[in-house]
Amino acid sequence: MSEPVIRPNETTVPLMPCTSLEETLAFYETLGFEATYKQSKPYVYLAVRWSGFELHFGPAPKGLDPAQEHSGCSLVMVDAVAPYHAAFVAAMRRVHGKVLSSGLPRITRYRPGASRFTLIDPSGNSIVFVQRDEPVELEYGGSKRLTGLAKALDNARILREFKNDDLQAFRALKSAVRRHGADAPAAERAIALCHLVDLATVLGEPTEPWAADLRGLELTAGDRRRVESELGHLPGLQEWLP
Repeated sequence: MSEPVIRPNETTVPLMPCTSLEETLAFYETLGFEATYKQSKPYVYLAVRWSGFELHFGPAPKGLDPAQEHSGCSLVMVDAVAPYHAAFVAAMRRVHGKVLSSGLPRITRYRPGASRFTLIDPSGNSIVFVQRDEPVELEYGGSKRLTGLAKALDNARILREFKNDDLQAFRALKSAVRRHGADAPAAERAIALCHLVDLATVLGEPTEPWAADLRGLELTAGDRRRVESELGHLPGLQEWLP
């Protein structure tokens, strides 16, 4: 009699904490997920499915604060992330009339060409959609080839797209604009200020004085083209630019 063999056809399913079954289910159903299992007693358990993957949720540990966003995490590896982001954004607009971009739940911004984005659910879990051919080695903390404000902008990109840390990106860019802004090209300064306005909006912070500084810039047609080429994904861009 032959011995059983291990075959490479395993399936892994993430199991994350759920602080509210109703809120969690409502959020994922808003995005188009289908509930495949749901129970509240004798303990919470929820399973949802979308396209070809599943997410499962169980009881949250005592004292878990969703606002800290230290709950759970799942990586979803895909061929291209842009269609997924577009699908979820469209679903949010259909149900809520807007994109949920701040607080809980929310979806992070997607920059054209980026290799990942994140969904954060009502329990503080992060579902990170990652492009399969994403570079293995990334220069965290700003490219060594860059200096001044350009390096800070690259650092902020890493913080937002790969570390999901808008607050630290906001702080880093504020400091960099004060230190290097006066010596930076006008287009580079405008890009940094647009990021600060966007980050302030997402974080619920005042957008001044960044918006005022942005309105005071003198940009050439070439400067505007560079800014629009890099930041065209930001919905308020044309309103912010001078």
